[in-house]
Amino acid sequence: MDIWQPEPGETLLARVPVTFASGAAMRVRGMRWFRDTERNDIQSELRNWPEGPLYTARSGGDALARNAAKGGILALGGIIMAALSSAGGNLSGGSGSDSGSDTPHDPADEVADFPVMWAASGTIARSLPWQLDPGRSDTKRYQTHAILTDRRLVIVGLPFYKKDLEIIEDEVLWQIPRSAISGIEPRDFKDGDDFKVTFTDGSWCRLSSFRRQRILRFMAPSVELTPLESLTSAQQSTVEAFVASKVQAPDAASPSVTRRPSGHFRVEILLPSRFSSFFGAPDVSMVMDSDGRQLEITEYHSEDF
Repeated sequence: MDIWQPEPGETLLARVPVTFASGAAMRVRGMRWFRDTERNDIQSELRNWPEGPLYTARSGGDALARNAAKGGILALGGIIMAALSSAGGNLSGGSGSDSGSDTPHDPADEVADFPVMWAASGTIARSLPWQLDPGRSDTKRYQTHAILTDRRLVIVGLPFYKKDLEIIEDEVLWQIPRSAISGIEPRDFKDGDDFKVTFTDGSWCRLSSFRRQRILRFMAPSVELTPLESLTSAQQSTVEAFVASKVQAPDAASPSVTRRPSGHFRVEILLPSRFSSFFGAPDVSMVMDSDGRQLEITEYHSEDF
């Protein structure tokens, strides 16, 4: 295996699967565009990119018809469920993600159009690798992961072997220092997996990951790592006990501690020996208060997650 590793003294914070996002509104569902600041398509201008699909947004009538058909299917499903329940069936629906939203954040970029790259000539976003595009890369055989450290954001590509997710053969496709990133924002419409990364030159991209929370947690400008030596003796003891109880792998990364807006401290440890080509880097975590007491999950504040 050839697993990407940080340099000595560099802290690995997150590794998650990532791609360019796909439209969710019916007019742009399954589509994505690469735009300049005048909203022109720039796919043909991106260096070394292979040809990809050319999308045309559906007309209002077509989108309305598709929505009506979808609504009819959902209504039929509701009727069937009601009939089964009235006949004595014990039915319960599965719970999905609670981070999605039916309300678009920006209708111009999520309903009428769906740019996943917004970049003037020569800007950072134009340098992103084509392998992030599901329209150009076969995600059933190839994955792209975002790796975040305290110094940089890295995109790697790797073959995907469905029968053996532990095989990781990383190829560095792109990287940029953290200082070139000016902001990161969640985009919840519709599934709650998307996020927008803005660069210091004003260009941006819209990416998607079912593990986006890990990236958001560490890339937010307000979040700073708390050195272990700056913790109180009681807090350090709690961290040491947590590590001893949860981590058996000898190659486990050092704990990452962040002070949350609530005043609590979140402690997270990545487990490199359990890296997966599908999930990325798993982790174990806990939250403690200012006195060093490990909290039950029922005591967490929303920002502690």
